[in-house]
Amino acid sequence: MRILMIEDDRELCEACAPQLRAAGFEADFCHDGGEALYYLRQPIYDLCILDRMLPGSDGLALLAAARAEGVRTPVLMLTAMGRVGDRVDGLDAGADDYLTKPFDMRELLARVRALARRPGTLAAPDLLCYGDLSLDRGSLALRGGKGACVLSKKEAEVLAALLQGGGRTLSRALLFGRVWGADTEVEEASLDSYIHFVRRRLAAVSERVRVATVRGVGYRLEDARDAP
Repeated sequence: MRILMIEDDRELCEACAPQLRAAGFEADFCHDGGEALYYLRQPIYDLCILDRMLPGSDGLALLAAARAEGVRTPVLMLTAMGRVGDRVDGLDAGADDYLTKPFDMRELLARVRALARRPGTLAAPDLLCYGDLSLDRGSLALRGGKGACVLSKKEAEVLAALLQGGGRTLSRALLFGRVWGADTEVEEASLDSYIHFVRRRLAAVSERVRVATVRGVGYRLEDARDAP
């Protein structure tokens, strides 16, 4: 299960990160409300932990905008504002649960697990499909119109992130964080290497799908049948 935590308190994020990962969750972090909507729109997160007060944007407005666009990612809202009216405002804006600061990490994890158990809140499926491609994330088997092959674990993770994007452009930073994690010491150039490997794999098995470079932004999958 992959969690997006939108919180400007970096010390709090640093404290939560190891505990979320120790509990079996993958976690990415965004500290700026101005960028948060972009990340919340990405179809790669199973749950979002959202601070109400953010630089660049109010958490309530951010959540309302995301819900208006059709984003259905479950959201646990965090805030130091604990009055009943504040909680009601958060829930009315589209939050699924509400936790006041300061909080006990055990309660945060319990609330995350409770949201994960709700119908419709599922971990990413083992089989990902796009165009004539299918990737079995368990066996790392990639199948397409021209044949099949078995990917390395890292190749599969890069391709899975692109497949979950469903043809949307994913930034380099988002892809790198999705595959290696935000706090890794791996050089960012590793992404270019694995994009190259994935392109070779796609050329071998797919008749239609390729990885397109969006200059200055990142990458996306393209299906030749969707081209104008």
